[in-house]
Amino acid sequence: MSRMTISRFPAMLAATSSTPSSWWSTSYQTPFTIAIKVAPPLHYRRRFALFLSSDSHLTSTVDSTPLSLQEPSSKQATLKSGLYLVGTPIGNLEDITFRALRVLKSADVILAEDTRHSGKLLQHYSIKTPLLSYHKFNETQREQSILKRLIDGEIVALISDAGTPGISDPGSELAKLCVEANISVIPIPGPCAFVSALSASGLSTIEFSFVGFLSKNSGERKERLTVSSKEPATQIFYVPPHKLSQFLEETSSLFGDSRRCVMAREITKMHEEFWRGTLGEAKVAFSDRQPKGEITFLIEGNTSCEVESPSEAQLENELGELISNGHSLSEAVKLVAVGSAMKRKAIYSLALRKFGKQHDAMEKF
Repeated sequence: MSRMTISRFPAMLAATSSTPSSWWSTSYQTPFTIAIKVAPPLHYRRRFALFLSSDSHLTSTVDSTPLSLQEPSSKQATLKSGLYLVGTPIGNLEDITFRALRVLKSADVILAEDTRHSGKLLQHYSIKTPLLSYHKFNETQREQSILKRLIDGEIVALISDAGTPGISDPGSELAKLCVEANISVIPIPGPCAFVSALSASGLSTIEFSFVGFLSKNSGERKERLTVSSKEPATQIFYVPPHKLSQFLEETSSLFGDSRRCVMAREITKMHEEFWRGTLGEAKVAFSDRQPKGEITFLIEGNTSCEVESPSEAQLENELGELISNGHSLSEAVKLVAVGSAMKRKAIYSLALRKFGKQHDAMEKF
C-alpha cells in the first residue's frame, strides 16, 4: 500500500444521446483530432481543429505554435537512454502532453499494463512503437530482460492504463531497480487522479496523506483507518465502487459521522462527479445507489484542538487486538500512540504490564 504524507455539486454536463468526441471512456472513444499541415522552413504556425471539453459542442479552429509532433527538431528528437515514466490520460484524451507523445513515438519499446487498452490510445495518435505487457502479475519475470535493454542503451517508456505509473499502478519496483543500477529514470508529468481530486475537493491541500487502496484484510484495514482517523492531514483513498458501502461504514465508525468528506468519481470523463458532505450524510446518500467508475475518496483531517485521553481499558483493547494480529509489542505501541494525547512511554509501560508475559512467551517460541 503506497502512502505519501501529503462536491456536493454533481457534474454540470447532461448526458446526450451521443458521447462528445472530447471525452474518453474506458473504450477510448475518439477525442479531439489534430491535423498538422507541414509549413515551409522557418514557419512554425500550425492550424488544428479543437473540439472543446465543455457543455457546448462548439468547435473552433485555432492558430497556435506548438511543437510539431511530426517533425521535432534534432535537439528535441534526441532522447537519452533510460526509463521514462509517462503519464497518460485518466479519462479525457485531451489530457496528454506534446512531450509525452514525443517520448512514446521515440521509445524503442512501451511497457503497458494492458496492451489492448493502451493500444487504442497509441493507435489514435498513430504511434507505432512496439508494446510489451508489464503488470503486477508479470513484473518480476520481466524485470531482468527490461534492465538488460536499458543497459544496452535503449529508451523504454512505461505507461499504466491511466494516470501516472507507480502511483497505485505498476512501475515503482522497476524504477527502484533502475535507480539501484544507476540507470536514468525520467518522469514525464501527466494526469494523476488523486492530485486532480484533491485540487478540486475544497479540503486542505497544505498537508495530505495518500493511502491509495486499502487492504482486503479487515484487521489491516481497521489498523490503517485508525491511524488515518487521528492524523490532521487530509486523507485520500482509492475505493472500488462495489466497496463504497463497506468503506463508509468503517470510516464513519472510526472518523465520526460529522467528518467532512468528498467523493470524486470519473474525473475528466463525461459523468464526472464531486459529491461533498459528511461521512454520515454519505452513508445515507449512497445507501441505495452504487456509483459507477473510478472513485477517489477524500476525508478531512482531524481538526480537534484537544485530543481526548483514552481510558486504560480502551488502550488495552487496541493493544491486545494489534498484538493478536501479529504485531510486536513495540509496533502495537507505536500504532496506538499515533494521535493519542498520551505519551508513548506511558502506553509502552501499560503494554508491558498487560502483555509483557505474553510477549516474552511469543519471543521464546
